[in-house]
Amino acid sequence: MPNGDNWQGDVLRDLRGASGAPAADTGGPPASAPPAPPSAAHASGTERIPAPTQPPAPAPTPTPAPHQQARTPQQAPTPQRTPAPPRPRRPSAPDSRAVVDSVLSGTARRPQRGEPVAVRVTRAVRRIVSSSAAREVAELTRTAEALQQPVTTGRQIAVTSIRGGAGKTTVAALLGTAYAHYRQDPVLLVEADPALGSLPLRLGAETLRWTTADLADIVEPQMSLLDVTGYLVQLPENAWLLPGSQGQIGAMLDTSAYERVMVALRRYFGVTVVDCETLPAEVARVALSASQARVLAAPATLDGVTSTYAVLQWMQGLPRHMIDGTVVVLSSTVARPGIDVEAAAEKLRSTGAGVHVLPHDRHLAAGGVLRTELLGRPARLAATRLAAEVFQLSQKRR
Repeated sequence: MPNGDNWQGDVLRDLRGASGAPAADTGGPPASAPPAPPSAAHASGTERIPAPTQPPAPAPTPTPAPHQQARTPQQAPTPQRTPAPPRPRRPSAPDSRAVVDSVLSGTARRPQRGEPVAVRVTRAVRRIVSSSAAREVAELTRTAEALQQPVTTGRQIAVTSIRGGAGKTTVAALLGTAYAHYRQDPVLLVEADPALGSLPLRLGAETLRWTTADLADIVEPQMSLLDVTGYLVQLPENAWLLPGSQGQIGAMLDTSAYERVMVALRRYFGVTVVDCETLPAEVARVALSASQARVLAAPATLDGVTSTYAVLQWMQGLPRHMIDGTVVVLSSTVARPGIDVEAAAEKLRSTGAGVHVLPHDRHLAAGGVLRTELLGRPARLAATRLAAEVFQLSQKRR
């Protein structure tokens, strides 16, 4: 029988045995401990058998705060390279084409001199007995000095006409040949007339490959002069040719391609002569406005002078530098023109443009390869004076 004086200790022992907690005398029951149910041993008064104890449940692992959670090291992301923009695809190299068909070239006759023998002999005698030779040498010296003036940026000279057959390609070839002869820097001749232009034939080119439209997608700022000339046709005396077509009908040249080519090539060549389309073609108008000097070729005929005068009147309504930087070349297609050439020239000068007369020359009239050593003396001197005046006009316009 439990001791009545220590009944509280018996109750504590019963409670501790039921809960399985370690015995620790605290002097009283915990305030929060629930009452234990009566066991069978208390009911029968027999000896108590302690209940089997169970291991305490493991304490839950405390979850750290979000800002205290350890981050799993991850591999640094590989930087993504921005793909470079695709470079424009260069056109494939075209096949070379002959300027003149072998069968047609066999039909050409031997080139003749610009003046008959009798005329050349008479002029030589006059020069011996007169003092004109000294004046002529002095004039040629002044002309050569004007043609050899240095340039800071490339000069571009556009040659055009009102209609075909006016002699614009012949004038362009004469100008380019004169600049290449007198100047030390490279000279470029550009054919901006892709409709079966004859500039390569006049300059004696044998084969063609790259054209003006092709080079618009090829030339880059980092290219050297040697790289650029690899796409051009080499001519005598440090001159180069950029053809407009390969002798095929339908080849076109738009204004954007022309502008890209001329801007890109300007820094490589001291002087560039452009053989344009006939007016009022769009490329010809762009070439006239972008060049530093303009040459308008016209035949020394009544209809040629009339059409040219109308164009000059139209140019008077444009900015003043357009008419001031324009020179008209009257080409005599026959030995005896049907008009008074000097009177026609004075009428054209009244508009403010310069006028030069290119006399009839048998070598130029034949239409074959231009050979300056075969030109008559009047034609050669007229071409040199024309080249000097046009170049001086180009120097006035930056």
